[in-house]
Amino acid sequence: MKRPKRGILFTVVLMIVLVCFVSTAIGKVTLTFMGWEASPLETESVRKGIALFESWNPDIKVEYIATPFSEHHSKLLILYAGNAAPDVSFVAAEPFYREFVKRGVLLDITEQFYKELKLEDFIPIDREKMVVNGKIYGISSCVVAGVLFSNTNLYDKAGLDYPPRNVNEAWKWDEFIRVAEKLTLTDTSGKVTQYGSYGLEAWFGLHSGHPLIMSNGGRLFNDDYTKCLMDQPAAVEVVQKMADVKRIHKAAPDVFILQNIGMNAAQMLETGRIATLFDGSWSLQLLATLDFPIQVGVLPVFKKPVSVGTAHVHSAFKTTEHPEEAWKFVKFLSSEEYQIDLIRAGLWMPNRLSLYTPQGMERWLNPEVYPEGYEGIAEYFRDYLELIPYCFIPQEVQDIIEEETQLIWTDEKQAVEPIMKRLVERVNAVLAEQ
Repeated sequence: MKRPKRGILFTVVLMIVLVCFVSTAIGKVTLTFMGWEASPLETESVRKGIALFESWNPDIKVEYIATPFSEHHSKLLILYAGNAAPDVSFVAAEPFYREFVKRGVLLDITEQFYKELKLEDFIPIDREKMVVNGKIYGISSCVVAGVLFSNTNLYDKAGLDYPPRNVNEAWKWDEFIRVAEKLTLTDTSGKVTQYGSYGLEAWFGLHSGHPLIMSNGGRLFNDDYTKCLMDQPAAVEVVQKMADVKRIHKAAPDVFILQNIGMNAAQMLETGRIATLFDGSWSLQLLATLDFPIQVGVLPVFKKPVSVGTAHVHSAFKTTEHPEEAWKFVKFLSSEEYQIDLIRAGLWMPNRLSLYTPQGMERWLNPEVYPEGYEGIAEYFRDYLELIPYCFIPQEVQDIIEEETQLIWTDEKQAVEPIMKRLVERVNAVLAEQ
C-alpha cells in the first residue's frame, strides 16, 4: 500500500491537535471522525448526518476529516502508532476490518452493542461482516453489491426487455450473451458504435467474477481461507465465459476504453457507447443525476442467483479518550436515521431488516432516484448476498487475484486456465505463511 506523504500526515495530525485544543476551550467533547471521499455527494450526506447527531447531542462536536481511500488505512495505522488516531473512523471491511482487529487497534464494543442493539435486526451479510471471533469492533451502516445498469432507450430501440429486477426471473448466462450481442452495433465500415455490455472486468471482486463463480457452484476459497480454489472447473468455466464476451462475442469493448476516450462508465452508458453496465449499486447515486432513463437488474445466473456484497464499518479506536461518546456516535452511524439520507440518494442499500419491509421501503424508495420495480432489487440484497471473500484474506492475496485476472482482459492471447493455475499457486504460497 502506498505510504502517505509526510506533509499530508503532518497536516492531519495538526488538525486533530487543534480540534482537541478547541474542544477543551469551549467545554464540549469533540470527536474526530475520519473517512474517505468516494464522491462529493457522499461527503455532503455524511456531513448532514453529523449535523443531525450534533443536534441530538449538543454536548458532543464531531470534526470530520476526509482522506483519499488509497491512503486512508495506512494513515490510520501511522496515527495510531503515534497516539494520534481519530476517535472514530471508516474501516473497509475488505480486508482491513479484520486486519485491524488482529492488530488490536480497535475498541471492543461487544458489551455495548448487545446492551443496546440486536444482531438479528441486521441483514445476514452484515451479521457475518461485523462479528469477529464472537466479538464486535465495528458496526455496519449499509451494504453495496454488484448489479446491472441499463440504458433503457437502447433496449427500447432494439425491442428488448430490460435486465430482470426479480431474482426469480434472472437471465441465464446464455440469455445475457444473446441480448449483449443484439445490443452491439456497428456502422457501415464495421466499426463498433455501441457495445452490449461493459464492466465484467472492471472490478473482478465485487461486480462480476466472484458472484458469477459462486453462481456456478464454485468456491473461491476453502472454509477456513487457507486454500484458494479458483483453478477448479466451476471457476475456470466462468472466467473463460467472461473473457469470451469480448474475445468471441465481441460484445464488450477493450478494458482501456475509459481512459482512451476520457469518459467514466456512467457517461458511456448515458451517451449510448454501452447498453448494459456491470457496476456497484452505489453508482445509482451518480446515474440518477444524469439525463437519461435507466433500469437496474440482477446479475446473470449460471446455476443459482448470487451477488456478493460488502461496505465499510464504523469503528472507534482503543486510544480514544472519549469511549462513551465514541460508542454513542458509532451507534448513531448504524442507525436508520443516519442511513436514510444516503439510501434515498442511491449511494447505499440498508443494513436493517426493518427497511426491507413494505413500510420500511416506503421511507427510502425515492422515485427521483430509484427506477420502477426496484423492490425486486431490494429482495436481492436482503436474501441473496454473500459476503465478499476479500474480507477474510490479506490485501496481498487480493492484489494477486487482480493482477493475474487483469492479464485475461488485456491480452486475448492469454489462455485462461494456465493463468488461474498460476494465480492459485501464488495465492496459496501467501496463505501458507499466514
